[in-house]
Amino acid sequence: MYAGTATASVAAAAVMGAGTLLMPNPGTPVADTPLTRHPVQQVAPVRRASDAAADHPRVYAHRGASAYAPENTLRSVDEADALGFDWVENDVQLTRDGVVVVIHDTDLKRTTNAEEVFPDRAPWAVKDFTAAEISRLDAGGWFGPAYAGTRVPTLHQYLKRLGHNGQNLLLEIKSPESYPGIERATLRVLGEEGWLDTSHVRSRLVIQSFGADSLRTVHSLRPDVVTGFLGAPAVSELPAYAAFADQINPSYTGLSGSYVTAVHALKGPHGKALQVNSWTVNDAAAARRVESMGVDGIITNAPDVVRAATRG
Repeated sequence: MYAGTATASVAAAAVMGAGTLLMPNPGTPVADTPLTRHPVQQVAPVRRASDAAADHPRVYAHRGASAYAPENTLRSVDEADALGFDWVENDVQLTRDGVVVVIHDTDLKRTTNAEEVFPDRAPWAVKDFTAAEISRLDAGGWFGPAYAGTRVPTLHQYLKRLGHNGQNLLLEIKSPESYPGIERATLRVLGEEGWLDTSHVRSRLVIQSFGADSLRTVHSLRPDVVTGFLGAPAVSELPAYAAFADQINPSYTGLSGSYVTAVHALKGPHGKALQVNSWTVNDAAAARRVESMGVDGIITNAPDVVRAATRG
């Protein structure tokens, strides 16, 4: 999902909007320094998502708490944890040498200093750089001086941080048409980090994508994994998606209560009612609006704002 450049203020964060598979181990994780939180962002009392009342939508920290720290970094994961959120969303892509990295854009220009470090490598596509080259880039300075030196994490590094924090993952396979084999590579890393065991698969992991074929591949390789389709298929097409997706996750713009009801009326591949997670909701009014439609989850850059709005 795409969001405009976030800043350290909520107002400026308005947005957009199996088993053993082939994949090299990228080595020791980056130990990004835990950030100092902005005290004005605290919502009291802090409650972890697992403690939320069942009648409220689950809140997902989009690319981590990306209104307050650089998106898709360990700093953003830690900020979500400091705010009390169990669930974070991220994006994965493949480097030239087949390493799964956590980054949203298919090029490195917006969220790293790739143009400065590699001035002759336009258009700076993620797939044209090795993991070692990407590890040299600053993925935090664009957000603010306090985050300079923050790195683009590999999926290995990202999962280790989630494990340390006790957090859960809504993982998006980004632009799968550009990365043949990314489903197998992603599942291999998840398996190597222990994320394909029964407890993770049952309640701590969801894999989503805008690519229906990509989700079909994931479902074929690991039919036990919960999957989500990003988008809003026509109601008449929903039964076909229910064959391989447990969730239908649309943008909140244009969403209606009747559409949510239509999704809920169907059962997914695991025999449970399809769920709806709406994105990317960053203000209280929009959060209350989609909550009233009966969505199961809300994906947001500012999870504390959504939590306060939907539990007030």
